[in-house]
Parts: sequence; structure tokens; C-alpha cells
Amino acid sequence: MDTTSTPDSPRCPRCSAEMTTRVLGRDAEVSACPDGHGVFLSRADLGALVEAETDWHQHAGQHTAPLPRITPEMLASPTPATTARPARAWVETLFE
Repeated sequence: MDTTSTPDSPRCPRCSAEMTTRVLGRDAEVSACPDGHGVFLSRADLGALVEAETDWHQHAGQHTAPLPRITPEMLASPTPATTARPARAWVETLFE
């Protein structure tokens, strides 16, 4: 996992903090707000992550759950489990 921050790094649209950039997988680059206001990526990077996620599920077998649907009731991401459990998705393994 490579994280970088340079004077040319993008700034968070909410708090104006300088975002850190991470390279995910082989092709995707994601910028994240250090204060947790979000992650930002290009359409091409999103496409690369979606393709990698689809490939991961095709080769992972029966133990993976389908991707959840995002609903208006979801205000925040779920809290991480305190016990170790297998990853439900490839993207989840990138943020461990």
C-alpha cells in the first residue's frame, strides 16, 4: 500500500484538508480525506476496482456474500468487527 501527499495533492471539498493518495490493486488510484470525509477517485479507477471486485467474486467460491445494496437509511459505514473474519469482498481486503 503506497500513500503519498504532495503540494499538488487534491483537497477535500468539505474541509479543504490535503488528501492522501493510495494506489489500490494494479491500476486504481484513490485520494482519501485524512479526517474521514470520503474517498475520491476517477471514473476509470472506479471501473478498474469494479472489474477487480467482480473477478474476485467469480473466483472466491461459495463463501462470499453478494454486494449489499446502498439505501438512503445507510448514514455511515458499519463499525468494524472486533474478531477476525474472512473478507466478504476484494475491495474490503484493500482497507484492512
